[in-house]
Amino acid sequence: MTISRFATAAVVAAMMAALALAGGPARAQDGKLTIMVFPGMQNLALFAAQSKGFFAKRGLAVDIKMAPSSDEQRAGLADGRWQIIHAGIDNAVAMAEVAKVDIAIICGGDNSFNHVIVQPDINSFADLRDKTMAVDAPDTAYAFQLYEILKRNGVSKGDYTVKPVGATIKRLAAMQEDKTVSGSMMNPPFSLLAMKGGMKDLGAAANLLGAYQATGGAVLRSWAKANSDVLVKYLQAYVEGLRWSLDPKNKDEAIKLFADNLKLPPEIAAATYGVAADPADGMARDAKFDLEGFKNVLKLRADWTGATPGAPEKYLDLSYYQKALAGL
Repeated sequence: MTISRFATAAVVAAMMAALALAGGPARAQDGKLTIMVFPGMQNLALFAAQSKGFFAKRGLAVDIKMAPSSDEQRAGLADGRWQIIHAGIDNAVAMAEVAKVDIAIICGGDNSFNHVIVQPDINSFADLRDKTMAVDAPDTAYAFQLYEILKRNGVSKGDYTVKPVGATIKRLAAMQEDKTVSGSMMNPPFSLLAMKGGMKDLGAAANLLGAYQATGGAVLRSWAKANSDVLVKYLQAYVEGLRWSLDPKNKDEAIKLFADNLKLPPEIAAATYGVAADPADGMARDAKFDLEGFKNVLKLRADWTGATPGAPEKYLDLSYYQKALAGL
């Protein structure tokens, strides 16, 4: 099967229709958890933990909600609608520093796999002057990546307009629907769908910025302390799901998890898995946290907000993760 550039908008529409938006209070009693994540390849471990029964065998019933935006994801964690989030970890730092919410980062995940994706008429970074750039929220995570990459390539913050749109799938849809939205940060499968649809790739964030701790897990410290056994079991299932997914003998089944859960054509699902399973640049083995990458996250936040965040240890509590690994 080959997906044409004209079919990519239909694929994105199907994915948007499949998103389950959050609603109702979240509970931790009796092993019931509600978590919120962004749609994308970073959820492979969760898809596997659900479908292969790694949550169930530990007595966990996990309801996975898809985030429409980082604002909603952060707000729901703060007010208890969900207990765990996986997102660009700068969002957790923003909760601590801006909203003054006592969070803990509990595991890592990946380096974002982000690329600068632009419209077909854009041939260089210089062409992005006086253009509109789509971001999730203007003051966290991948927006900072975008600003820094543009700055390093001679395009200053005042040279373009920033348009908050929401999750990556929404940014892709915005660029498909409005050609005046000239660029955004995207990761697979959305970057792959964008290029299938004729958009261009100006480069990978990992190559342009260096080490970066992107997706990670975060919780409220108070919830973690009150539910430590549940959290450890959750992390064990998560790591087991990741190990299963990256095992070459499970490749075909893992690709199908992408296809089914993200509503992807088979070849896009396979290409997405190829990125996730890359032994050098793919998902972090066992969801290990990248401390050096996190230091770069904090530096970007300092550079683009003018406020100096705390030391990395202020935001971390990897004790639950370490206990989870010890029990596997």
